[in-house]
Amino acid sequence: MIEVKNLVKRYGDHYAVDHLSFTVEDGQVFGFLGPNGAGKSTTMNIMTGYLAATEGQVLIDGHDILEEPEAAKARIGYLPEIPPLYGDMTAEEYLRFCGQLKRIPKGELEDQLQRVLALTHLEDMAGRLIRNLSKGYRQRVGLAQAILGFPSTIILDEPTVGLDPKQVVEIRDLIRQLAKDHTVILSSHILSEIRAVCDRVLIIRKGKFVACDTPEALEGKLSAGGSLELEVRADADQVAAVLETVEGVTGCAVLSRTGGNARLSVSWDRDVREAVFYALADAQYPILEMRPRTASLEEAFLDLTDDDDTVAARAAAALSGAAPETDGLEKREEAHGDEGDL
Repeated sequence: MIEVKNLVKRYGDHYAVDHLSFTVEDGQVFGFLGPNGAGKSTTMNIMTGYLAATEGQVLIDGHDILEEPEAAKARIGYLPEIPPLYGDMTAEEYLRFCGQLKRIPKGELEDQLQRVLALTHLEDMAGRLIRNLSKGYRQRVGLAQAILGFPSTIILDEPTVGLDPKQVVEIRDLIRQLAKDHTVILSSHILSEIRAVCDRVLIIRKGKFVACDTPEALEGKLSAGGSLELEVRADADQVAAVLETVEGVTGCAVLSRTGGNARLSVSWDRDVREAVFYALADAQYPILEMRPRTASLEEAFLDLTDDDDTVAARAAAALSGAAPETDGLEKREEAHGDEGDL
């Protein structure tokens, strides 16, 4: 299990990571999301011991990354966004070198080398110089290095960058396979990838915790503040007038008027389908179609990380079921200054 407690990384008055706390349970594939500059890579570098935190604590299976670095790092495999490769080595030479750095016993190293080469489909490239490999294969060498030693936790920062679609699917399958025996933390800007492989998703903005839940729960909670599309056999303005009287409806827009039918979009702050049905039935306006529009993970991400603090606060409040505390948010932003991330 990984525990991140009140983590802060500050450069002068700039907060790259701002009092961030979260927990990753054993056996999870944990997605790490945030816009460019949100603090994802900084947090990962602290978790792996590459950077020291200004404040806070990171525990890897109960071992503090600063106080017990060797014990903690022995339980982590890390693929940075730019893998630290040596171009003058072959892929196999590099992996053997990494295995020695990780102090893998000689009797186990050769077997592990063959296993990670097979897992990452590098068998045919093992004898080639790394500088002659394509970007996709260099990424695979970096991933093989992270897996080598088969640590309990594997941290992957943008693992599919530079891979073609077939390779991306293979890496996704590999991540699912690794999750059977390892905890995997995955940072990616490809939201479909996060949606496809992750059990839980953490979203951060300006170095701060925003939300942490399953992808399905994030979509479902934000859909409660979503919209409803209707097609009704009646005059659009008359239908809109009726809908505006329904409790929970926060807005109504006419999308089209065709042959006596009206198509409208209704904004809501709760599920209003039943109330809308009865209101239009009482007015004798037949409903031809009613379809809720649910929020996707992409829409959830965009709302929660919006540059407009009010939009982001409103989306976060929708997740928690509380009113957005925009005043407090503005005060904290002023106190910390501009927190665009490194």
